[in-house]
Amino acid sequence: MSSEKVPLSERRKFIIQTLQGVGLAALGAVTWSAYATHAKASPLALRPPGAIREEDFVAKCIKCGLCVEACPFDTLKLAKAEDNVAIGTPFFRPRSIPCYMCKDIPCVPPCPTGALEASLVSRVVENNKKLDINMSKMGAAVIDSDQCIAFWGVQCDACYRACPLLGSAIVIDHSRNDRTGKHAYLVPRVVGDVCTGCGLCEKACVTEKASIFVLPIALAKGKAGKSYIKGWDEADDARLGEKDTKKDMTTKTPQSSKKAVDYLNSGGL
Repeated sequence: MSSEKVPLSERRKFIIQTLQGVGLAALGAVTWSAYATHAKASPLALRPPGAIREEDFVAKCIKCGLCVEACPFDTLKLAKAEDNVAIGTPFFRPRSIPCYMCKDIPCVPPCPTGALEASLVSRVVENNKKLDINMSKMGAAVIDSDQCIAFWGVQCDACYRACPLLGSAIVIDHSRNDRTGKHAYLVPRVVGDVCTGCGLCEKACVTEKASIFVLPIALAKGKAGKSYIKGWDEADDARLGEKDTKKDMTTKTPQSSKKAVDYLNSGGL
C-alpha cells in the first residue's frame, strides 16, 4: 500500500479555503461584537474634569490619550478591555489615585474634539472666562452610613479633612449620642451641589473598603423635577420659567376668602 499523499483536488481546496474564510469572518464578528459592547457608554465611569454627558463623551472621544499624558499625577488611565469601561477612553478610580484638583486643569485644554469642554470648568471673571477646577462635576460623593465609623460614634473626620473644599463640599453634623448619653456624634455630610467628585475623600477613608465613594452625578443624585421648587430660593424658582413663576398659584376657597382669625372664630372647624 502506497504511503504517498493523494493531492487535493481544486474543488476540495476551494471548499476548505471557503470554510476557513467563513471561520475567520465569524471570529472577527465575535471579536468586534465584544469590542462594540465595551465601546458603549459606561454609566459607572468617572471621567476627567470638563467631560460632557457620557453618551456624547464616548461618541466624541477619539482615544488619543492627550488628557492622560497631561495629568501630572497619573490619575487618568485609558480603559482596557478588563476595566469594564469603554475601551481607550480616559477614566479614573479615586481609591487608587484621585483627582488632585490642579488649578490650571492641564487635562482639559489638550482635548481636540470637545469631549472635555473647558466652558464646563470655567467661570466668567471681568467678562473673561477663567478655568476654575471648583466648577468640576466629575461625580458626587456618597456615604455608606452603616459602615462609616463616624456614625458608630467613633471620632473620624478623615474625609472632611481631605476635602479640598473644606467645610463646603463636606460638612460635619453634630448630634447627641443617645447610646452613651455622654458623647456626641460628629458625622460627615456631603453637599452634593458643591462636591466636585475629585475622590480625595474616598482615597482618605480609613475603612477597609471606602465608606465614602464617588459615583457619577446621574447615579449619585436624585432630581426633584418641576413639581417641586424652593420658593425661598430665587435661582431655583426661576427654573420653572417666567410664565410659571409669575402665575397666581393662590388656592381660592370659601374659607380662604375670610381672614384667618374670622375663620377660626366662626366655629366652622
